Amino acid sequence: MLISNTTSFHPSAFLLLGIPGMEDQHLWISIPFCSVYIIALLGNATILLVVASDKTLHKPMYLFLCILSLTDLVLCSATLPKMLVIFWFGAQHISYHGCLTQMFFIHMIFGTESAVLLAMAFDRFVAICRPLHYSSILSPGVIGKIVMACIVRGLFFVFPFIILIQRLPFCGHHVIPHTYCDHMGIAKLACANIKINIIYGLTVALLVTGMDVVLIGFSYGFILHTVLHLPSQDAQVKAFSTCGAHICVILVFYIPAFFSFFTHRFGHWMPPQVHIFVANL
Repeated sequence: MLISNTTSFHPSAFLLLGIPGMEDQHLWISIPFCSVYIIALLGNATILLVVASDKTLHKPMYLFLCILSLTDLVLCSATLPKMLVIFWFGAQHISYHGCLTQMFFIHMIFGTESAVLLAMAFDRFVAICRPLHYSSILSPGVIGKIVMACIVRGLFFVFPFIILIQRLPFCGHHVIPHTYCDHMGIAKLACANIKINIIYGLTVALLVTGMDVVLIGFSYGFILHTVLHLPSQDAQVKAFSTCGAHICVILVFYIPAFFSFFTHRFGHWMPPQVHIFVANL
């Protein structure tokens, strides 16, 4: 009786549809995704290799860049291989526990990467606003603690997602109209009230990731104030150049993420194909 209840409570597998309505174009759509995945693997691996082999780059800014590269590698590898298998071979099935595992890594690494971007903003703040104290503030021990805090925070906030999904009954619903498993994508299949899932998801997005964005904004506000008061224009240009790439990464990371997050909950008017494309960015 217990086995029967467990079997009906949680499905043995889910079905990932890929991009519903565009099944005929899956092969063509896979080409840019596969190309970007290869570029991501090669680019991030090159960054790690160069920084590891050059001792002059063993500085806080480049160490944070290595952590960012590692999170990028894990995040894209948690989604792209399964997506490409769906597009190429139509292998849409994913086990229940495999789906939860993918969800765990997606949300955990996303939260960790957001914290790393905040740490990099703090690094730029110290380098530009407190240059004389840079080495003492960002010592190797402090960097190690910051990195551990980023990882622990990601783990701390993602474990409730697993618990909240495990408590839900699915009653035979197992089709996910997406290319990967995420918290709300799974929760929407449940034949039970998912209000707690929605509230917790919004809380994490607004109080954790949203707070990262606010603190990054404050950091760059102080940076901008300091740079504009530098006496030399060349110094201003140099200071802005050290922040330009980081700002671009922040925009590319957060804009699609928040767009995807809020349309998942409130954007019922949004065509599902657009939502899936943006979510995969």
